Amino acid sequence: MPPNAIDSSFDMDTENNSKTNNQGLQEIVSGSYLIAIFQSALNLLAHILIGVIVGITLHVGFQSGLPLEPIQQHIVLCVLGYQLLMAEAILSLCPHNGWSNRLQLEDKRKAHWILQILGSILAIAGSIIKALDNDVNWNTYHGQFALVALVFTTISLVNGLASLYAYEFRKVLPGNWSKITHICFGIVAFGASCITLCYGFDKLIFRNWASESADTLIAFTVIFTFIILINPAITFFNKSKRVIKMYS
Repeated sequence: MPPNAIDSSFDMDTENNSKTNNQGLQEIVSGSYLIAIFQSALNLLAHILIGVIVGITLHVGFQSGLPLEPIQQHIVLCVLGYQLLMAEAILSLCPHNGWSNRLQLEDKRKAHWILQILGSILAIAGSIIKALDNDVNWNTYHGQFALVALVFTTISLVNGLASLYAYEFRKVLPGNWSKITHICFGIVAFGASCITLCYGFDKLIFRNWASESADTLIAFTVIFTFIILINPAITFFNKSKRVIKMYS
């Protein structure tokens, strides 16, 4: 190459690299990227709050040692079933969930069902233990919302089989309807369980133990419940909208 000649390929590479960098910067500042970061941060916050709530509640349940009394069994089983396993079952399908976002869709569904089945079994067992231990049930807001959570958890568990085998049951129940109802029942069950937990934190016996921290724990429960239910609520809305368009 002559000494005064210009290597045009070098200039083209530089220009292409510059365009690539500019596109990368545009993607970084784009709304979709920032929203994804925000959603991931919310998901992380939800896990932290779940850890705090479950940890403190288990401490209350085990503070008297073993063997556990029926009320303590109720506390431990329900908080593990609802606020830990069922919460993680819902989050496992969220695209921004840390531990499941690398899983393939089929594996996400398997994780969802394993967590949901285990969580439902523990929650139902904890509710039954408490019901058998009391002569009077469902006469407080805590008990009434617990009954709602128990009923919809059971329905959601059974309905989930129809959703899981939507293709096989398509002649009896359209796949879209089974999935929509499963999401709806799950939202009601988990939401009712968290309201039940809030009323549990509001009980005088717990307030005497936790003092001013009871209100903080209630706030934490409300926050992570809202975060967890965002994704299924959006999914429910989108699927419902598509079904309505199909039949309109």
